[in-house]
Amino acid sequence: MENQLLWGIDLGGTKIEGAIIESIQPLKVRSRLRIPTEKEKGYEHIIGQIGKVVDLLREDSGAEPKRIGIGTPGTLDPITGLMKNANTTALNGQPLKQDLEKALGLPVQMANDANCFAVAEARLGKVPREAPDAQVVFGVIMGTGVGGGLVINGQVRNGRQGIAGEWGHNFLDFSGGECYCGQTGCVETIISGPALQRFYESESGQKDKLKNILERVDTDVHAKATLDRLIHFFGKGMASVINTLDPDVIVLGGGLGNIPDLYTKGVESVKKHVFNHRLDTQFLAPELGDSAGVFGAAMLVA
Repeated sequence: MENQLLWGIDLGGTKIEGAIIESIQPLKVRSRLRIPTEKEKGYEHIIGQIGKVVDLLREDSGAEPKRIGIGTPGTLDPITGLMKNANTTALNGQPLKQDLEKALGLPVQMANDANCFAVAEARLGKVPREAPDAQVVFGVIMGTGVGGGLVINGQVRNGRQGIAGEWGHNFLDFSGGECYCGQTGCVETIISGPALQRFYESESGQKDKLKNILERVDTDVHAKATLDRLIHFFGKGMASVINTLDPDVIVLGGGLGNIPDLYTKGVESVKKHVFNHRLDTQFLAPELGDSAGVFGAAMLVA
């Protein structure tokens, strides 16, 4: 039984969460806990905090890990073995996987947080119930940024360069302006939460949070224009993903995944741009909430 336990760590910017899963179907969690990341104390401290979580899980569960799955911000470059694109900048340029395996004395399987979200929803969320025959699942993160994860036959696909699923940095429209990645008009510059807030401000002259803006779509012409922009460009952006991957299911995560119009008007917008006379891809809301990260990390070693 101990050999079947799945150990996962979700490394976030503010917290590090650990969990041990006893069984997937039905889902049974033996231990789960979290501690602060304290990223401001630097790279070596983060390594130590991850080790602390593993020790606390050992103490809580009475079990010993054989290997551990870890979800990270950013991506491990499969060629150099160094971290890149992490908003926890202390990780960038560091051999995180190698250093963790040395510190923990265990094999480590790593994937970025969007991939962990995708595999958790694909194996533990609605997908097994509502699309049990799904082979290709694309997990979307739409919030402060825009990202995604690709799961094929229950397994995360990181890709040759470790960037599989990064649809947020495909070109969408020049109106998005410059992106932090160095490109112009990325998906993230148009349909992320901050991008939509900037659009509303440019139209109305007023700053506000997206949640508040969307509550006024029936009474505020600028709020309606903001929602219309989201729906239009969501359709174009998602259609490019579908035309490339043709997934069975897309799960919409992140804060914007809670917008009901994406599952109706948004899907109709996708239909206009997809390279087919109908749209068979299922769009599902996520089910696991903030559990997806740590459960997905554990799924990496399933």
